[in-house]
Amino acid sequence: MSEVNKIKAAIEDLPEEEYSQLRRWFCERDWEQWDTQIASDSESGKLDFLLDEALDEKAKGKLRDI
Repeated sequence: MSEVNKIKAAIEDLPEEEYSQLRRWFCERDWEQWDTQIASDSESGKLDFLLDEALDEKAKGKLRDI
């Protein structure tokens, strides 16, 4: 049995509260990785096109207040 299958089996045996804790941990971990990736992409200039698009739309008067 592979490690992933062992982990899946162990997860299926968890009590509901521990399963909920694990889900929260995965969610938090995913968001942390997302934040790290966004910061890295921003610092490297990969997201500059978004700023350029926003500034272009602003210059055209196409932005509206929310």
